[in-house]
Amino acid sequence: MNEPDTDGGPGPRDGHSATLLDRVLLLLATGFGLGYIPKAPGTFGSLLGIPLVWGIQRLSLPLAEPLAAGLLFLIGIPICSAGARLLGSKDPGAVVFDEIAAFPVVFLGVPLNLVTGAIGFVLFRLFDILKPWPARPLERLPAGLGIMADDFVAALYAAAALRLIDWCVPLR
Repeated sequence: MNEPDTDGGPGPRDGHSATLLDRVLLLLATGFGLGYIPKAPGTFGSLLGIPLVWGIQRLSLPLAEPLAAGLLFLIGIPICSAGARLLGSKDPGAVVFDEIAAFPVVFLGVPLNLVTGAIGFVLFRLFDILKPWPARPLERLPAGLGIMADDFVAALYAAAALRLIDWCVPLR
């Protein structure tokens, strides 16, 4: 793209051409385009978290889940930073990698099945929307760190609630 995008669609907003790396980062940041869905992009982007968790839980490696969650958080910071920069906003709604990457945290220690998946999804979306402390203040952290941090707090709340529900009414 050689000129700034002013129509609200994908593309860099700074008037510079997007490099191949920029395009790949934007593709990842927007959840392969799901972030461009006009209504509830975070909810639609979160749907990609379910198959991600399914795949991680199928790895038979010790500590695969917490390591994947940590790695996704770390790589999410530059991915979300790039998405925000390319879309010209501090935390654009189209950037949904943070929602996707937070899902492994929700299911730490809880096997994914139809019931846990549905409950975990709803809990995560609820906490992501409500942004309980300290999620909202963490949004003020710089660039991708702020974008990622509030979703990981929401995921921690959702994980605690999911484990509590699973403890009270076994979901497995």
